[in-house]
Amino acid sequence: MSRYPLEGYRERCDTDVVLGDRHAERPLHLSTPVTIAGMSFGALSAQAKESLGRGASEVGTSTTTGDGGMTDEERGHSKTLVYQVLPSRYGMNPDHLRAADAIEVVLGQGAKPGGGGMLLGQKISDRVAGMRTLPPGIDQRSACRHPDWTGPDDLAIKILELREITDWQKPIYVKVGATRTYYDVKLAVAAGADVVVVDGMQGGTAATQEVFIEHVGIPILAAIPQAVQALSELGLHRKVQLVVSGGIRTGADVAKAMALGADAVAIGTAALIALGDNDPRWAKEYESIGSAAGFYDDFQDGRDPAGITTQDPELAARLDPLQGGRRIANYLRVLTLEAQTIARACGKGHLLHLEPEDLVSLTIEAAAMARVPLAGTSWIPGRTPL
Repeated sequence: MSRYPLEGYRERCDTDVVLGDRHAERPLHLSTPVTIAGMSFGALSAQAKESLGRGASEVGTSTTTGDGGMTDEERGHSKTLVYQVLPSRYGMNPDHLRAADAIEVVLGQGAKPGGGGMLLGQKISDRVAGMRTLPPGIDQRSACRHPDWTGPDDLAIKILELREITDWQKPIYVKVGATRTYYDVKLAVAAGADVVVVDGMQGGTAATQEVFIEHVGIPILAAIPQAVQALSELGLHRKVQLVVSGGIRTGADVAKAMALGADAVAIGTAALIALGDNDPRWAKEYESIGSAAGFYDDFQDGRDPAGITTQDPELAARLDPLQGGRRIANYLRVLTLEAQTIARACGKGHLLHLEPEDLVSLTIEAAAMARVPLAGTSWIPGRTPL
């Protein structure tokens, strides 16, 4: 009665989103707010990167390069490609900056905020090594901070350099790992970011220590309200777009993130599973490396039987980019349709119309982190009287 639901077959629920229209002359216009997060060529095979590009393009969304530079396979099959500028500067190429559709300056990652990364030598093929200008077969470590600036004032200068080299055409993202979210978002905006990306601790990586993965960072549920508060206090919520990632798996995750104030989400590990990692088809081979279908997560070892997280040419050849692209596209469609289903039930004609009022929490912990009431009450722990 209090919220009139929309009929799914007759009434529209739009999903498009514009990212980066604060300063850039050519912001991104995406058909769905579900994007593909940065995962490097090196960590992933060329076939996997091509698959991600094909799938994202089919549904009208973006994919992201990751560390190590841009491959022809990825650029050639990605209608909208975000180019990451990371502390390592591996594969950094001004021509690729210009060839990209947006630039993402990576300051941190949710699974290892404040820490660098490691790509093990067994994944450093001649091609990977050539792109990174480092020896093949040798472990390659990524730095924990950028070498040419030390704070937000320097970041502002770097963003201006990137705008100049791309003729003010491309949106500039700034990505932070979710830790000191409120302050980092404000500083990113002050430095000139068009889009802020906040990555929660559930984000995946195969490039750091277990102590980082398990004990550093905060969940994206706790980070989104802090980011929204920072943007709102600056009068820039929805004007500087907020993209969130880390543990996004279902359309419900998408809808909840957007109801809390995100403009879009990014998926990483979930996309790899959709591609076929952990697939029962390769059960015997998973067992031969001491694992089992559905459990393989030693992405750093380069022995993935599915050909996704490997540089072994025989294994990588098992992944058909056409089929992989279809799988990714299907998964992105399902996420979008699930989020639409929830939005329609809330009476919303656009995913961006979802709001905190559409949410309650089932646990005290989640209520405190998300800053929404505990179900059946008006109580927000730490914010309203019990």
